[in-house]
Amino acid sequence: MSNMIKVGIADMKICQVPDKITTIGLGSCVGVAMYDGITGIAGLLHIMLPDSTKIANNSNKLKFADTGIEIMLEQLLKAGVKRSILKAKIAGGATMFNYLLKSSIGNIGDNNVAAVKNKLAELNIPILAEDVGKNFGRTVIFDPETYEFTIVKAGSERYSI
Repeated sequence: MSNMIKVGIADMKICQVPDKITTIGLGSCVGVAMYDGITGIAGLLHIMLPDSTKIANNSNKLKFADTGIEIMLEQLLKAGVKRSILKAKIAGGATMFNYLLKSSIGNIGDNNVAAVKNKLAELNIPILAEDVGKNFGRTVIFDPETYEFTIVKAGSERYSI
């Protein structure tokens, strides 16, 4: 029997087949699933902000793309994933508040997506699928057995990438 492991905001968890892993509330936040396709081990990270160096109080390193992805990679390696074949799927990064586009904050969703992509590229982890941007929230579920990243669009539409 499998469990559904829940990842909170600014949080990260690791699971292994037959369990699945999920996070809700991805608006401008980005969900990053990483797995190797052999061990049945996967991680899911829910990041809120792109860059830990731009925030004074950055004690929760999982909140940021730059530090959160590194922490998840470290934990996945400790759990036994094969580094050389690690892959990623990402979702989120929506523009939830159009009025912020004209403010100094800019588009947090786009910034988060760019930071995630840059960090994964820096670590040589290919992104095999993505569902990012647009203007709606998402819940995601990753199944390390089938590698399906199921997206549940706010409202009810459901699809896999």
